[in-house]
Amino acid sequence: MTATQLTLIQIDNYGPWTVTPEPRREMDLQTLQSRLFADLAQFVGSRDGYVFFTRFDNMVAATNGLDRTDHALLQESIGNRYPVTISLGVGVDEVPIEALETATERVQDAGSAQSADRAEVLGGEFHEDSGDGDLRIAHFDVNDATGKYTDRLNEFDTFIEIEQGYASLMRYMREAHGALSFFVGGDNIIAICPDLSVEEYHDAIDHVAEEAGVQLKVGVGRGATAHEAGIGAKHALEDCRYEGTLVEFA
Repeated sequence: MTATQLTLIQIDNYGPWTVTPEPRREMDLQTLQSRLFADLAQFVGSRDGYVFFTRFDNMVAATNGLDRTDHALLQESIGNRYPVTISLGVGVDEVPIEALETATERVQDAGSAQSADRAEVLGGEFHEDSGDGDLRIAHFDVNDATGKYTDRLNEFDTFIEIEQGYASLMRYMREAHGALSFFVGGDNIIAICPDLSVEEYHDAIDHVAEEAGVQLKVGVGRGATAHEAGIGAKHALEDCRYEGTLVEFA
């Protein structure tokens, strides 16, 4: 049985801040967002979690193994070093989208994302680690992306092809299984999943091939933390490459 702990990270009052007292330079905002993501990734990653940038003003983290104290320390660290603060909502569920729904409610119930009165909310429940590998991570990538796209097309057309495959997978996995899939660069997609079968992963790959014309393969890992499950998924993906298969479990 899976038990995924997800944390919604939302910048407080970010929209109004970007235009007060007047609109700020776009590259300054992009720099702040990228540095914030890097600091979040370093903090959560050092505790064996994963962070995904989504829209940058909102980010999602797989935080099995991180407790309330860790989350409070993260808020303190960001508040000390940035001109903005972050609110955190936490949820736990067998189905990842349900965990995220709970995490989102914890933040939304405290006020609007653009409210000057809401800052550094920390709410939700935390998973008690059972040590039996509660988290499932699936690491997808595109078969021969270099040969099919990178070495043949210009970068923008390559980007379109990869993003079409990502969009198809993201939508299918969320609707069919309540899984959350995140683009992580290159031709790689990491999905936080419930406990799925080999056949269900094959169905997802077939769907993307038919809808977007992009052929994927996937390695699946399990663990007590995102790092443990994710490194297993990476090794399973290498097994796909070596064996010429589309789905492998660690």
